[in-house]
Amino acid sequence: MSATSFEQSAPPARRRVLAPPIPPEGEGGFSQSWFPICLSSDVPDGKVVGRDFLDGRVVVYRGPDGSARVLTAYCPHLGADLSVGDVHEGQLRCAFHHWRFDVSGACVGTGCGDPAPPRAQLFAFPVQERYGLVWAFNGDTPTFDLPDFPFPDGDLALRTLELDEVFPVDPWVFCANTPDVQHIKALHGITFDHGDPDPDQFTWTDHSFRYGFEGRLPSGDLISYEIGITGTNIFYQSGSVNGRWFGFIMPFGIPKPGTISSYMVLAAREEDARDGDTEAFLDSVQALEESIVADDRPVLNTIHFRPGTTTRSDKALNRFLQYVRDFPRTHPSSDFIN
Repeated sequence: MSATSFEQSAPPARRRVLAPPIPPEGEGGFSQSWFPICLSSDVPDGKVVGRDFLDGRVVVYRGPDGSARVLTAYCPHLGADLSVGDVHEGQLRCAFHHWRFDVSGACVGTGCGDPAPPRAQLFAFPVQERYGLVWAFNGDTPTFDLPDFPFPDGDLALRTLELDEVFPVDPWVFCANTPDVQHIKALHGITFDHGDPDPDQFTWTDHSFRYGFEGRLPSGDLISYEIGITGTNIFYQSGSVNGRWFGFIMPFGIPKPGTISSYMVLAAREEDARDGDTEAFLDSVQALEESIVADDRPVLNTIHFRPGTTTRSDKALNRFLQYVRDFPRTHPSSDFIN
């Protein structure tokens, strides 16, 4: 029997090179950020809506003033899911024993007439309703606001939609695509007119970053964007395609640890309409953004994200990953939400 020789082109890898890990959401709390819970249109007056959130469940309803409220979903009596309850005289009422709760989450009455137990409490999240979404802040007090478009909300035609699928990643994994210059060029085929964006020229805060660039889509269409991330879960974009402005926000919720729900907010200026084509223009930019997500989909559905060997083109990505490591986490609803 003759021996077969093999040429070894490189020393065998004995250990994988890894950067400091990023704990998954839920370990040490969840990012202290604004999270989309549902569409505003999902919550008419008098209706209670249940949604999975963080490592538990919440309910959304409208208080006496019509404002959306987000409370933990399980009744402190015996744990009934309040989403199968109702709104009675402006109060959230449990279907099981008709315990009632005000907008602060405090129990204010029982069905049998016993005094409301002082310690019977739901956790009430800080809430705002904007861009056609109900948002809850994971924290006792918001530490920053939602991103603004450069024009007043009242001057914009908005379109908000919820994506059907749930991606099996944390929000920051999807958001890491934004500073990932290699991915923008390789996967999406976008070219930069003035070289790769320099992270030293980004605008960084303790809760966001943004940068601008001019370039071309694979179709040849001209784009001029300012893009960035707020928190660890809200993608922001403002700019133009072929000279016409549109805005785009893609926020991610956490229905369960290790998963994300996704929404799209598209904006156009009414005064830019050409022969009443605002809806058609929104159709076109929606298709554009959906095509970007389609490019990302097979990667997001299969990735085992762990920062490893990087190159000089990953400078912005590496800075973002450190931003995520440093981002505050909290879980004040932990005793109530599951």
